[in-house]
Amino acid sequence: MSASQLSSTVFPAQPASQRAGLAVAAVGAILFSGKAIVAKLMYRYQVDAVMVISLRMLFAAPLFMAIGWWQSRRLPALSWADRGRIVFLGVIGYYLSSFLDFLGLQYITAGLERLILFLTPSFVLLASAVLFKRGIGRRQWLSLLLAYIGIVLVFAHDLDVSGSQVWLGAALVLGSALTYGIYLIASGELVQRIGSLRLVAYAMCVSTACCAVQYLVLRRPLAELLQPAPVMWLSLVNSVFCTVLPVSLTMVAVARIGAPMASQAGMLGPVSTLFLGFWLLGEPITGVQLAGSVLVMGGIYLLSARPGGLGRIGRIGRIGGIGASRHGGQGEARAE
Repeated sequence: MSASQLSSTVFPAQPASQRAGLAVAAVGAILFSGKAIVAKLMYRYQVDAVMVISLRMLFAAPLFMAIGWWQSRRLPALSWADRGRIVFLGVIGYYLSSFLDFLGLQYITAGLERLILFLTPSFVLLASAVLFKRGIGRRQWLSLLLAYIGIVLVFAHDLDVSGSQVWLGAALVLGSALTYGIYLIASGELVQRIGSLRLVAYAMCVSTACCAVQYLVLRRPLAELLQPAPVMWLSLVNSVFCTVLPVSLTMVAVARIGAPMASQAGMLGPVSTLFLGFWLLGEPITGVQLAGSVLVMGGIYLLSARPGGLGRIGRIGRIGGIGASRHGGQGEARAE
């Protein structure tokens, strides 16, 4: 089934232009989720998380630099204060979050990894309630309950299949989701001033610099970057098709149909990861996993469907890699 057919099946009553926008958002969500699959395939060639993230940024950085240059020509110059904020956001939102995610993928299935990352909106909601004293309604509490019960089900399944290392992997990916939640809260005001695509491009360039520093600090030989051909091809796929292209598709979808509707297409991400993991990695699919996935996605859907629900959180809403500005309709894609 094509992405367009899948989108039309899930969202049947939409005009043609909206169906096209949803199809674009669906493809973006599936490509984002493919990052976990590609990383797991790379681990089969005895590379570690440092190599995975280094090669990913090596290929992706020139593209993001080109996007940043193009954006800088049509938008006002940045203040030094905003440059400092971008550095902070690049370090925590794209370097640290991505590195923790790749580390965690060494120990857990791609399906569980995607579901844990899918909980980021709930973390932002809870942080918003604690930091900004914003109340949480009954519907939001119900959404959190459903989502976390679903995660417990999938986690318990993986614990039986993969053993005690699931605790370590889940903790690392949870750290990835939490650090990205901090990024979302901190970037709410900045994205209004500089534009979401420029913020993503600049922050990814900062992440590239962090990866280079990490590589040098660990005293890894530069010759190690010349990996076997399958690793290099997978890295290229990870960079272009699981990072840069999904960002662009998400921007197109948000511009066409708005972030709230595009965010619903992002719910295809965990489902696609589950089936891609079964097809390409041999990861099992059980009734418990499916039930847990449905609960997680149902909980996040309740959270996103409430008017103003996610839009209230730091003025940025995010579902499955898609964020929305409350005022300008700008969107932001997670380049994990």
